[in-house]
Amino acid sequence: MNAFTTRPEILGTFGVASSTHWLASQVAMSVLERGGNAFDAAVAGGFVLQIVEPHLNGPGGEAPIMLWSENEKRMRVICGQGPAPALATPAFFREQGLALVPGVGLLPATVPGAFGAWLAMLRDYGTWELEEVLRPAIEYANNGFPLVPRIVQAIAAVEGLFRSEWTSSAAVWLPDGRLPRPGSLFRTPAIGKTYARIAAEAASLGTDRKSRIDAALSLWHQGFVARAIDDFYRNETVLDCTGRRNGGLLRLSDMADWRAGYEEPVMLDYGRYTVAKCGPWSQGPMFLQQLAMLKHTDVAAHAHDSAAFVHNIAEVAKLAMADRLAWYGDPAHVDVPLEALLSDEYAQARVRSLAAQASRDLCPGRPSGREPLLPDLQTSVRALAGTDVRFGIGEPTFAQLPPVDTWLEREIFVGDTCHLDVIDRHGNMVAATPSGGWLSSSPTIPELGFSLNTRLQMTWLDENVPGALQAGKRPNTTLSPGMALRDGQPYMAFGTPGGDQQDQWTLAFFIRHAVLGMNLQEAIDSPSWHVEHYPASFWPRSLKTNRLVAESRFPPETLAKLSEAGHEVVVGGPWSEGRISACTRETVKGGGLLLRAAANPRGMQGYAVGR
Repeated sequence: MNAFTTRPEILGTFGVASSTHWLASQVAMSVLERGGNAFDAAVAGGFVLQIVEPHLNGPGGEAPIMLWSENEKRMRVICGQGPAPALATPAFFREQGLALVPGVGLLPATVPGAFGAWLAMLRDYGTWELEEVLRPAIEYANNGFPLVPRIVQAIAAVEGLFRSEWTSSAAVWLPDGRLPRPGSLFRTPAIGKTYARIAAEAASLGTDRKSRIDAALSLWHQGFVARAIDDFYRNETVLDCTGRRNGGLLRLSDMADWRAGYEEPVMLDYGRYTVAKCGPWSQGPMFLQQLAMLKHTDVAAHAHDSAAFVHNIAEVAKLAMADRLAWYGDPAHVDVPLEALLSDEYAQARVRSLAAQASRDLCPGRPSGREPLLPDLQTSVRALAGTDVRFGIGEPTFAQLPPVDTWLEREIFVGDTCHLDVIDRHGNMVAATPSGGWLSSSPTIPELGFSLNTRLQMTWLDENVPGALQAGKRPNTTLSPGMALRDGQPYMAFGTPGGDQQDQWTLAFFIRHAVLGMNLQEAIDSPSWHVEHYPASFWPRSLKTNRLVAESRFPPETLAKLSEAGHEVVVGGPWSEGRISACTRETVKGGGLLLRAAANPRGMQGYAVGR
C-alpha cells in the first residue's frame, strides 16, 4: 500500500462483499461460505439492509441492480424502479393547487420495486430457496438488530409527527411510547411476520424453487401484500408537507401490472476500462458523460487532492448534471438522445466550453442539434409558498426546521440510500443500490410493518420536459450502481448512496483508482467533494449553482485555489463526503481469481469482508 488507510484493502480468492452496513456484508459473506453464489449472497444481504438500515431503505423501496453472470459471460441490469400509479397525473396534482409532487406521505408512492428485483435475480441466477435468503432478515427483524445513532436521529426528527399524526409509525418506532437508545437492540416483528408469511405461503404453492419464487412474487404484486397496500392507500388520509391530509394513489392494479425487468447496461470505453451503468431512467449515464469529457482534459496529470484535479471534475459534473435535467427520462416514454450524449464528438464540444474559472450558469448541451427542454427552475419557490415548512425538506425529511431565513442552508436528518457489492469465487458479480421506503418517508402500513417509497417527488408537473410525471412511467432516479470491465474482462462492482452526489463521488473514486493507480481503499479514503449546480432531485427541488462542498481534509492551498477559481467553496467535516463500496476481480497467472474489496469509513457503518 502506498499510504495509510482507515482499514486494509481486503484481498481473497474465495469471495468478497462490501456494503454500507457491516451486518449485510457479513450475511452476504456467510452465504458464500455456505455454498451460495454471489446472487444468493446479494439477495440475502439486500434483505438484511432493509432491516438494519430502515432510515435508508425498506421493503417498500426500490433497488436498481447490475449483475455479471460468469456462466453467461454477460452483464445485465435489473430495473427495480417501479412506475407511477395510473391515478398519478400532472393534472391531478395541479388540481390540488400543488407545484410539485409532495416529498413525503402517501401521494408520492410508485410501485415498490425492490422485492421484485431481488427475487428476479434469485430466481434466474441464484441457487438458494427464498426461505433461505430471507432467514437472516427475518431473524434480525424478530430477534433484534443494533440501532446505529443515525436511526435514532431519524426517529427523533419525526417523533412529534409520529405521536400526533402517523400513529402507525409510532407503534413501530416508538416502542412503549419512548424514543429508543442508540446501540440498543431493536425489533421490527411485523416485517418479520410479513416475510415469513410470504416464504411459507410460497413454499406451499410452488412445486420447485423457481415456481416458489414466482408464487412469492404473486403474493407481493397481487396477493395479501398488494391488497394491504391498496386498502391503506385507498382509505387512509395522512398529513404531509402540503399541510393537509391526503390519501394515496397507488392501487392493487398498479402492483399487479408491473414486474421488475431486465435491460442492457449503457457502456462507455475509457482507456483500458469499459464502464457500465443503468439507463437514462437513472442518473447513471451522467457518470459516463463525465468520463467521455474527461478523456479530453489533463485530469490524469494532477495530484488527487489538487485544485486542478477537483476543478476539472467539478466542471464536467456541472455540464453532465445540466444534461441530466434537460434530456434524461424513462426511455420507454421519452426519446432520450443517449448515443449522441455519449459520443466523442459531443464530449469534445462540451469540453471546449470549460474554462479556468468556475461556471456559474446551468448549461445543457444540444446533442444532434436538438434544443434542450428545462422545467421552470423557480418551481421550488412556488412549492414552498404554499407549504408549512415545519413539515420538512428533502430526502425525505419530515421534521421541525430552523427559521425560514436559514433552513435552505441546512440539512436536517436527511434520508439516504444503501449499497452492496458481492463477487464469488466463480467470478459472478453484483452491484445494487437499494433505497426508498425510509421509516420517515410515509406512514407504516400496519398489516405489513413497513412504509412505501416517495420516489414520485423526483418528477416535474410540466408535461413538456423529459422528467415529467406520467402514469405508468418510471420517475428519474438518482440510484446508480456501477460495473466496469478492464481489458475486456469483468473487473469491478461499485456504488454509493448520496442522491445527486452518487455519480460525483464515485467518479472521483474511479479516476483515482483507474487512472492514478490508488488501491480501492486509498481511493475511497481520499478527501472528497461534490458540486451543487442543479435543481435538487428531491422535494422541493431547490436550485443551487456553483457551490462546491469539500471535506476539510483537503490541503488549505487546494481550497484557496478553488475559491480563487470562482467556486463557492463550502468546507464540510473531514469525513463527510461519500459512502462508497467496491469489489474487484482479476484472473491471476496459472488460473483462478484474485478478489479485492473496500468500504467507506465515513459514518462508521460500511464494511468489506472476504477471504
